[in-house]
Amino acid sequence: MRMYSVRPGGARFRPVLERPAPGTSGTIALLGGGLLALALGRVGALHSGAPALAAYLALCVLVGHFSRPWAAPLVGLAAWLCCNAFAEHRHAELGWSGAWPETWHYAAFTAAALLLPLPAALPRRRVRVALLRLDRTV
Repeated sequence: MRMYSVRPGGARFRPVLERPAPGTSGTIALLGGGLLALALGRVGALHSGAPALAAYLALCVLVGHFSRPWAAPLVGLAAWLCCNAFAEHRHAELGWSGAWPETWHYAAFTAAALLLPLPAALPRRRVRVALLRLDRTV
């Protein structure tokens, strides 16, 4: 019989993390998107399609890792706003490419933000404790 072997100092112990509120995660994603636009502009990859999109997807994964799962729509919206305003169109103006392309961009950013916090939010296994009857009939 194998006993429960996870202790607070053990390698398999994962403590519950305190995660910021969804609004705070959206704000962090919006500020990170602006800083990412400045960094991409400095490198010269701001108005190229695939590298900028990959950078904003990586930003969503990074911010989503420290966020709650239900903050993913706000993180995806903030990344979509920054990517649309700075990477797809010029001079920080939002453009509309049609319903399907914009929906797919938003869905990709939201899915990237859900990539890491969703498995961590799944319920952990419960420790089952069986009560043993001690018969003291000696």
